[in-house]
Amino acid sequence: MRTELLQPGPALALGALLDVPVPDLERDGLPLLWHWVYLLDHPAQADLGADGHPVRDTVAATPGRGRRRMWAGGRIRTAGALRCGEEATRRSTILSTKDKEGRSGKLTFVVVRNEVLQRGEVVVDEEQDIVYRDAGTTPLRVDEGAEVGAAGDEWSIDVSPTLLFRFSALTYNAHRIHYDRDYARDVEGYPGLVTHGPLQALAMAEAARARGCAGDQHFDYRLISPLFAHQGLIAKAEKTSEATTTSVRDRYGRVTATGQLR
Repeated sequence: MRTELLQPGPALALGALLDVPVPDLERDGLPLLWHWVYLLDHPAQADLGADGHPVRDTVAATPGRGRRRMWAGGRIRTAGALRCGEEATRRSTILSTKDKEGRSGKLTFVVVRNEVLQRGEVVVDEEQDIVYRDAGTTPLRVDEGAEVGAAGDEWSIDVSPTLLFRFSALTYNAHRIHYDRDYARDVEGYPGLVTHGPLQALAMAEAARARGCAGDQHFDYRLISPLFAHQGLIAKAEKTSEATTTSVRDRYGRVTATGQLR
């Protein structure tokens, strides 16, 4: 558990990073997913593994030396405004851990539940799906064809190493695949810096907010393929009478994340 007084600074920094409007943080509260820049763990440097993730005293800890961590998706339920100027508490638990065999070897699926409480009530109820795979340096190849420009209803974000570094700093995420190109390429086998899964989810949530989605929400999202910095990030939200579907693609049309907000 972790409790802190929510100050406006992190939200203002996130708004500046994404170049999106910041609401009245004390009256209207944080937009969907913006709680990710609050109530963060601050592990000691000695508690970090070679990849930059904590190896002890954290939820969830890597289930074995050298395992590679990936954010696979999650589910968010909000029940009211999470307001700055008040204390909030994050309560984290591991709901399940399952081992499976995949094409690349052993996979461990961990579901972490985070509840954010304010004024004695659960305001954000979240489940995060984390996957750990065995270490390996087999290069990950992604075919890139002709570029597909952003349409009028899409939002293109210039994903640069600077943006990834600033997002890592804002979320206190030391995973080296997001800022250390040599590590990402030579150790984990990626063709470049990896764009954060949470950044893609935030882009989808912000695309939905720009379409007028507000109030108490249920947001389910899935990260279906790695996205790399040199491939850009283009988000989209389509609103219907029943739900809002969201997606992220690269500049070549390859979809890397999907979501549904209702």
